Parts: sequence; structure tokens; C-alpha cells
Amino acid sequence: MRSVLVTGGAGFIGSHVVDALVRRGDDVVVVDNLDPAAHASQPRYLNPGARYVWADLRHRSTWADVVPGIDVVCHQAGKVGLGVDFGDCDAYVEHNDQAWAVGLRSLHDARFAGTIVLASSMVVYGEGRYRCPTHGLVAPSPRLAADLDAGRFEPGCPACAAPLAAEAVPENAPIDPRNVYAATKVHQEHLLAAFCREHDVDATVLRYHNVYGERMPRDTPYAGVAAIFRSALERGAGPLVNEDGRQMRNFVDVADVAAANVAAIDRAGGLRAFNVASGEPHSVGEMAEALAAAFDLRPGSLAWPEVTGRYRLGDVRHVFASTTRAANELGCRAVVPFAEGMRRFARAELRDPVTPTTSASMASGSTNGASAKRATTRGVA
Repeated sequence: MRSVLVTGGAGFIGSHVVDALVRRGDDVVVVDNLDPAAHASQPRYLNPGARYVWADLRHRSTWADVVPGIDVVCHQAGKVGLGVDFGDCDAYVEHNDQAWAVGLRSLHDARFAGTIVLASSMVVYGEGRYRCPTHGLVAPSPRLAADLDAGRFEPGCPACAAPLAAEAVPENAPIDPRNVYAATKVHQEHLLAAFCREHDVDATVLRYHNVYGERMPRDTPYAGVAAIFRSALERGAGPLVNEDGRQMRNFVDVADVAAANVAAIDRAGGLRAFNVASGEPHSVGEMAEALAAAFDLRPGSLAWPEVTGRYRLGDVRHVFASTTRAANELGCRAVVPFAEGMRRFARAELRDPVTPTTSASMASGSTNGASAKRATTRGVA
């Protein structure tokens, strides 16, 4: 049995990690600030086998109170998603980067020599991996509003403008954050790398792809696309899918993500990053239709998903993961099939709404103007 600190352990992914650790007999301490942007109240699903500390991780006193005696730090806390707009920039930096810097400083002061697991994200890659038939692997240029307005969603080769083929992204792909959230996750990884150069620790970075499942927050601009689509379906409204719906992602059940965290906690061997994904890419439109089918809807139904052609400049076109390293080194393979996971998710309990009156606009990802092409709300991939 080891003593594990799980930050953000009252949240969506963190709470499942807590459950997995308690089940196997670890001594679990949770620190969470119950951020009102994600929590309307204290969740009902808190595990009685863990000890909970309600505090702000931006304060050094919080870390000083919980770090002594800890063998493992599993850092799940932070603001996720694209947020509302750039006005969220300072909040993301404070809750993601400042809190993590304060935490690492506290571990330094405590001469911590245990294990660290950092929850990161696929967003650090920016666009995924692309191959040109002539020029091989290339990095596409940022997408332009003029192209997106015209419905040209696929990036072209920067050398010859030829169509590119998307490939699975390995962990050694270049880092290229395209929005504020992505920039904060890159900085968290870099801070951890700097810490590891000076300290004798085993550290694992887990780059989550599109996680869905029980306890996702509903009706918040920080929720994942699966939760927003489900909220629309529960209201009897069809999910509105941005672009042409063909953008590719890896959707992974939260149970598989929790298992990856347990494996990372047990891993030895310095600093290493791993993709956490299903390894089976699906389009956003395909996900919306699978979820609608799980609600017993059929094409032509009033609530069947609608592809809007709208877009968000902060989004990327295709990003899906290579899971070879995680399989070979962590022994982690996703076991929840996509269709089964969508059926489960259609009936899973979600976290209570934060601001119910905003749910309709957030689920659409659209503007009020019928002719508008750019989606101004957040949460729809």
C-alpha cells in the first residue's frame, strides 16, 4: 500500500482514478477546490475510502499540508477545454501553470523522491500527424478563416498544397499548442521535465485524448464534446456538429483512463510521456451519430445530429493517437469498445449542471446568426 495524493480527485477523471486506487488498497488523499465553473455542489459520488481536503492548489499552504508522507502525486486538477474565449487566459494560467509550479516548488522543499503522474492532453500536439504523397511527413500551416469560411477544412501540404493523409500521432511528435489550454499543458510538461532534472523521481506524463464517461460535467463550456452532445439529445435537440463532421479523434472511456493512471503510478524509469487513447479513430460526426443511436434515434429523426459547417479557429482538423508505446511499456490497452462505450455513456450519470440556462447555446457550438460560419461558443469539436 502506498500513500497517493490525487489532485482534482472530485472531478470527472480524478474521481475514477481515486476509485481505482481505493479498490486496490492504496491510502488516497484528495485535494480539490470544487471550482464553481465545473461543480454546482459537492458530488454525490465521492469515495468514502479516500480523505478529502477542500482547498486551492494555487496556495503553497495547501501543498504543505498534504505532501508530508505522500509517496505518489497524481495531478489531475486544472481547467480543461477551450473555455469561452481569450478572456479565460489568466484563469487557465493560474489554475494550470501557477498551481503546478507551486506544487513542484512544494515537492522540492519537501525533498520529495517518490512518483509523479501528470495529466496532460492531446492538445499539446496541435494538429495531428500528416503525410504528403510527395514531401513525406509535413507540418500543416494553421488553418485560415478564409478557407474555413469556404468549407475547405482539410489542411494542405505547405510545400505543394496537395491533400494530406492523417496518421496516428506518436509521443515524439513535435509540440505545437494552438490555444491557451494547450499552451498551459505544454508548460506543465516542461515544468515537470525541469523538476525531474534536479530530483530523483519517476514521472509519467499521460496525454489524454477525447475522454468520455460517467461523471462528466454537463452544461458547461469546459465540458467535453460527448457531454455536450448528450445534453442536446436529452433535451430532444439534435447535436450540432462543427465543420463537416469528418474531423478525426480518439474517444476513450474514462475507465480505460483510470487504468492507465494506475499503471503509470506503478511505472519506474524516469520521465516518460504516453498517449492515452483507444487507438481506434472515429470522426466527431460518427461519435454524434453513435450517441444518437444509443438514444434509440434513427437518421431523419428531429434530434438526429446536424452538420453545420461552422468552425472554431482554435480547433484542429485531425488528431488521433498511436498507442504502441503505452501498450508496450505500460501494458495499457483500451478495453471498452467504441459502440459499447457510447451505449453506456448515453445512460451514465453526469455531474450536476453548473449554469443550466446556458446549456442550449453551448450544446450547439453555433452563433445566433443563421448565416454565421464561425462558432463563437465552446465545447464542440
